[in-house]
Amino acid sequence: MEEELKCPLCRKVYTKPVLFPCYHSFCMACAVGIQQPAQQLIPQTTGTDEGTQVINETVDFPEIDKLSIVSETDSGVVCNSRPSSYVSTPSISNIFTQSLQTCTFGIKCPICHKSVFLDDTGAQSLPPNKVLEAIVDKYYNQHKHDEVKCEMCEDGSTDATTMCKQCEVFYCDKCRDSCHPPRGPLAKHNLVDPTQGKNILRTKNKNKEVKCAEHGDEQLSMYCVVCKIPVCFTCAQDGRHLSHDVQALGALCKSQKNELSQNLQTLSEKAKSGTEFIQRLKSMTESVNGNCVEFETTVAAQCDALIETIKQRKQELLESVKTEKENKICVLKEQVSDCTSLLQRTTGLLQFCIEVLKESNPTSYLQVSSGLIERVSHAQANFYKEMELAPRVSPEFELTLDNSPVIQAIQTMNFFQMKAPGQPFIIPEECSAENNSITIAWQNYLGSIVEAYTLELDDGNEGDFRVVYVGRETICTVDGLHFNSIYNARVKAHNHAGESQYSDLVSLQTAEVAWFTFDPVTTHPDILFSNDNLSILCNSFDHRVALGTVGFSKGIHYWEVVIDRYDSHTDPSIGIARFDVDKNLMLGKDDKAWSMYIDYQRSWFIHMDEHTNRTDGGIKRSTVIGCLLDLGHHTLSYYIDDEPHGPIAFTDLHGVFFPAVSINRNVQVSLRTGLEPPVDSGSEEE
Repeated sequence: MEEELKCPLCRKVYTKPVLFPCYHSFCMACAVGIQQPAQQLIPQTTGTDEGTQVINETVDFPEIDKLSIVSETDSGVVCNSRPSSYVSTPSISNIFTQSLQTCTFGIKCPICHKSVFLDDTGAQSLPPNKVLEAIVDKYYNQHKHDEVKCEMCEDGSTDATTMCKQCEVFYCDKCRDSCHPPRGPLAKHNLVDPTQGKNILRTKNKNKEVKCAEHGDEQLSMYCVVCKIPVCFTCAQDGRHLSHDVQALGALCKSQKNELSQNLQTLSEKAKSGTEFIQRLKSMTESVNGNCVEFETTVAAQCDALIETIKQRKQELLESVKTEKENKICVLKEQVSDCTSLLQRTTGLLQFCIEVLKESNPTSYLQVSSGLIERVSHAQANFYKEMELAPRVSPEFELTLDNSPVIQAIQTMNFFQMKAPGQPFIIPEECSAENNSITIAWQNYLGSIVEAYTLELDDGNEGDFRVVYVGRETICTVDGLHFNSIYNARVKAHNHAGESQYSDLVSLQTAEVAWFTFDPVTTHPDILFSNDNLSILCNSFDHRVALGTVGFSKGIHYWEVVIDRYDSHTDPSIGIARFDVDKNLMLGKDDKAWSMYIDYQRSWFIHMDEHTNRTDGGIKRSTVIGCLLDLGHHTLSYYIDDEPHGPIAFTDLHGVFFPAVSINRNVQVSLRTGLEPPVDSGSEEE
């Protein structure tokens, strides 16, 4: 905490620290050094037609504490340290300038730039920060071991060797012999070593009762919150502090210590989480080298595999070129063979015809000439067709290797997230349970890329987990759970490469009893609400249904309906219903509701418009009707004014049920929730 013990101005350890009204502390010498004439801190005035001086309050005093000016002008210190405490004050600029007429010096805080105006003593009138001074003294006694100096030497550079307990003065050997000889009255004084002497003085000053400077016999037992100084009882009753907020010194100190302790507890928990986070960072730093070697090996193996794939593809492409070459040669050879055979036949025909033309016997020539003429004509006509003077294949290789996409892919080849995300962790201090809802907050593993989270919840009885949320958010509220149940939650993260391990479990308990109101969203529009939705009335002569805000499927639940207004002997119907009950009918008329309707003399149970178990005993204004829903035994029963009313109303109840009532315009009712079941209910919650 050494930085806390250094003056913000001189950056040295505090020496005689004084406390400004803005709660910043400085060395006394530093405060004296920055004080200046008060007139230099007063905003400039502007003249008017009448020659008066006017101060622009909005421009010149944007953060002025106008109440402080009025209440502190007689205390020697005028400050503007509480900007939120402004109250409307007439002619504030005049009050301000008048109050400053008695102020000689002013200091503008170097940290917050708020001004404090002082009397002729200047910074000497600022209160010493005794707590800070004590901590500095204790810290340097324990850690610096500074020597105590002689208080009698003029230069003050000689180390003290002793202290007189009676005189409370530190002496060196020379000053002790000359100023405190061991004879006469001084012979009875007790001399101790300087370290012991400092401890004696500290203990004495700590236990010393501080008296009021103005009323010497009065102890400083009160504290003026406005002036921020301790006062005696007489000071609190006179004109100076009469209108100020003055409280008992001990009680205020205890209150503020408790407040600081609570804030420190919260800060300590955050610091603990910060420490744990730093430890995780350190452990991650240590694992970077090992992970880097592993990753380099993986990258080298992937590049080698890529090179090997290119080599294999190269061999395949060369084989393809070789095959193409052989195919071309084969086709050309076949065409050469065919053309050669045709040319041989044609040449043979030509030679044969030439020999026939040499025949001199006309008769013999004419015997074969017609056939030869036909053969030669046919050969001439079909020669180009059979010869195929165009090559069947091109000697050129008309294929081109398209490697540009591969080159581009290699050039743009880079790293991207391939690993599954790390294990997320749940933040317990941000998790909560309210009524039958729980809220779970979690945080991603540092450095992981997450596409979505999956939140899972068990059944409140250490059963199987089920998915309740999938998405990118890191906080989720789950509603509609069982009351008085402990739920375990866990979360995992996943991306295209895989999913993480589950987080550690967090356990949250829902409320033991249900707190709920009437639900304005699901209730019939003819129902009117008041008392934060705990009271309802109806503007229709027909029955209209109102549902509660929670549904029950497990456990024992008890709530009460109070009759606030009851006219014309109407018969309100009170009970339970499914979410999709018909809200235009009396409760119990359809198969989605189970209820008891009651008038001023008797009651009936009703379900599916069947009326059963007429019971004597009615209602009036202020009657309290209790509903006991036992879903362990699947029953519903009723109480009137804390007494059981009739037999068990309904049995074999399974599913989700909402508290419900139906009323018309002659009745007003209110809900009472968060109640323990009656002790004579004979049921135990499961």
